[in-house]
This record gives sequence, C-alpha cells and structure tokens, in this order.
Amino acid sequence: MAARKSVKKPNVSAEELTHYYREMLLIRRFEEKSGQLYGMGLIGGFCHLYIGQEAVVVGLEAAAEEGDKRITSYRDHGHMLACGMDPDGVMAELTGREGGYSKGKGGSMHMFSKEKHFYGGHGIVGAQVPLGAGLAFADKYKGNGRVTFTYFGDGAANQGQVYETFNMAALWKLPVIFVIENNQYAMGTSQQRSTSSAEIWERGKAFGIPGEAVDGMNVLSVKEAGERAVAHCRSGDGPYILEVKTYRYRGHSMSDPAKYRTREEVQKMREERDPIEQVRDMLLTGKHATEEDLKAIDKEIKDIVSKSADFAKESPEPALDELWTDIYADEVPQENA
Repeated sequence: MAARKSVKKPNVSAEELTHYYREMLLIRRFEEKSGQLYGMGLIGGFCHLYIGQEAVVVGLEAAAEEGDKRITSYRDHGHMLACGMDPDGVMAELTGREGGYSKGKGGSMHMFSKEKHFYGGHGIVGAQVPLGAGLAFADKYKGNGRVTFTYFGDGAANQGQVYETFNMAALWKLPVIFVIENNQYAMGTSQQRSTSSAEIWERGKAFGIPGEAVDGMNVLSVKEAGERAVAHCRSGDGPYILEVKTYRYRGHSMSDPAKYRTREEVQKMREERDPIEQVRDMLLTGKHATEEDLKAIDKEIKDIVSKSADFAKESPEPALDELWTDIYADEVPQENA
C-alpha cells in the first residue's frame, strides 16, 4: 500500500474534528447502503452516489449559518445528510415510499426540505444554477443576510445558463456561492477532454466574480475557503466561486462501469487522499480519539444507516390518491378524475 501523505496539525478543536469525521462517515455508510438497496432492486431509476466527495458538503456546512440555503443537482444524498435531513426520510424517498421527504413521489433527484433550507436535487444538468441565484435574490430583497450555496459539477460548468446566471448575479451583487464540485469526470469524460480552461473558477473573472480553487479532499481546506466565500457574500460584495477539486470513487451512476479510468487511479486516490481517513489520522495522531472510540462511532453510524434502511423497507407505498396532492391545480379536471 502506498504511504499516505502526512497531514499538518489542524487548527480546530477535537470536538470539531470528531463532528466532521462523524458527518463524513454517515454519508459514506449511507451511500454504501444505498448502493446495496439499488442492487437489490429496492431503489429504482438512477442512483448517483457521493462516495469520495464527502469533504465538500461537510466542510461547507461547517461554514454555513442557520437560514442559509443550498441547492444542487442529482448527486445530492450527501448534501441532504450534511444539512441535517433525517436519514430515515432520505432513504424512504430513495425507495419511493410514503415516509420519504417527497412522500415517495420524487425519488433521489426530487427531494426537498423547507425546514433545512434544502431546495433539491435537480435532474437537468445546470438547471439548479439560475434557481440558486433566484434564492439569493430573494434573500437580498429581504435583506436578511442569508447566503445560498449553489452546487454544480465540472460537466455542468459548460452549460450556457451557468454564465447567464453569473452575469445576473454579478450585476445584482447576489449573495450566492457558486460551488463547482469538480470530480474530474462529469458523466464520463475527463475535464482535460471536455473543458478548455484548466481552472474553471477563473471563468468568473469575465463577470468580475472572485473565487478560488480548493482541495476538495480535505475538509478543513474546504471549511476555510467556505468561510472566506461566506464572508464575501454577507458583506454585500456579491457572488463568489469555489472550484472544489474532489474525486468520486464510483461511476457517474450505479449503471456506469467507469471504464474511462483505471482501477489503479481510483485505488491510489483512496489510499493517499481519502477525506475520511485524513481526519481519522488527525484524531489518532493528535490523541483526540482512540481506535476504540472510532470503532464505536462507526458502529453507531452503521446502526443509524441500518435503521434508515429498515424504515424505508417498512414504509408503505404511496397511496393512489397521493397523485393529486402537492399539485398546482385546485381541482382535478373532470376528464382526469
């Protein structure tokens, strides 16, 4: 096994490190269980796992405050868990059950939580970016000091609507953080083959939007960059771009064999730069936790995830009359009744 790179001593408390470890581990174990349920046929349609990218949302949530908003694309389970949504409700929605956040009618790509200020989960590539600017526009109009985290990937960064949104956000100085989760392969094409610029965040310069590239495999680096971005937006200086360079271990979706990269490449990333292992090393070398402590946390997380799977399996299918709830029309047309 290749030697893991040494990690500098963190300027955070043991409690914070333990929290980040726990949150990232919850996402990792939840996604592993989701993959199992998909293989069993209990999750239908598409299923995009977040394994490997956990440091991105955990780091940025550490920089957020109550009332801040977040919106993302279809690789969204990690975002839901990181902002505090109940694993039971998330898993039940993945399996299309009544106990899910969208009552089993939305699935992975259409899940929301007004309470946690999570606005999806969107299946159309790049479509959430202008919606995120709209959320930020509402907050600016209200003058409430809130910030919106608008996540999208390196593939979506080539969509035209992204740059229309950059223009509007810069003109109106919207408090929006554009988070480019650059996992390097979009749907299956490497950034080198699909994107003309090596540093995607620099495209914001054309609109006067500042930003930076961030090590997305290091939760502390993400947190520090997130704090800079949040401070910029809250001060009324307009949008900010974070290109968070991360890496997904699985394919684009469960149906993707990921033959566009080698197993050796993935294994090297796991061994040398895994975000959870980095924090685990900090906890152990800093004597903030023992092996037994971390095993106990892992068991606790596995129990939570196992419970969420049981809850999903036991939750009933949505009733047929649910077809007519949560729709815009006040009445069902007679011909459709």
